[in-house]
Amino acid sequence: MTEPNQPQPEPNKPEPPIPPLDTIADSDRMPPRNPRTAPHRPAPIRTRDDIPPGALAMLGIGGGLAVILVLVVGVPRLIDWSHHQDWHWFMQWVATVADPVRAYLAAHTAGLPMTASSAFVIWQGIGAVSLVLAWFTGAVGARLTWIAHGVCTAAMVWDAAPAAGRPVATALVVLAWTIGSLFALRGLSLRPVLHLHSHNHPAR
Repeated sequence: MTEPNQPQPEPNKPEPPIPPLDTIADSDRMPPRNPRTAPHRPAPIRTRDDIPPGALAMLGIGGGLAVILVLVVGVPRLIDWSHHQDWHWFMQWVATVADPVRAYLAAHTAGLPMTASSAFVIWQGIGAVSLVLAWFTGAVGARLTWIAHGVCTAAMVWDAAPAAGRPVATALVVLAWTIGSLFALRGLSLRPVLHLHSHNHPAR
């Protein structure tokens, strides 16, 4: 027999329905936070703050003495060495490239308002300016101009050089152009560059 003040057992209530599961895209999933903090990175060295003034003074004095030594001893020796060298091979190399170009321009500028000498000066100027601009600026236009100048030079030398020496003259042009390309095309890579962008999504 139950007492009147004793609570009566409640009937079984139905369990609440399970909510549907939401699928989260992989790109929206947030990686778990790493409880460990990253190691402390040392502050970068600041010349004025971290290096003692005495060390800076010694570095400045040593650099100044090195520059003076190069100017007083190295440059005169280099000039004296160059005066005792035979540079005929270099002048012959230049003539092997320049003479066919001059002959080609003389043969193909007949009837044009521009003379062969003017075209030859323009050819030299474009080559020098494109080399300098490509070297110091790395601009795409300067590099394309340098490449076009090399191709046109090789074509003119191949056409105007004597038949017996045509392959050698063209090869010397290609070698001269590749040596200049060490400076004009520096840093140029044929590998594709992949840019990976990380998108931060707000936590759900």
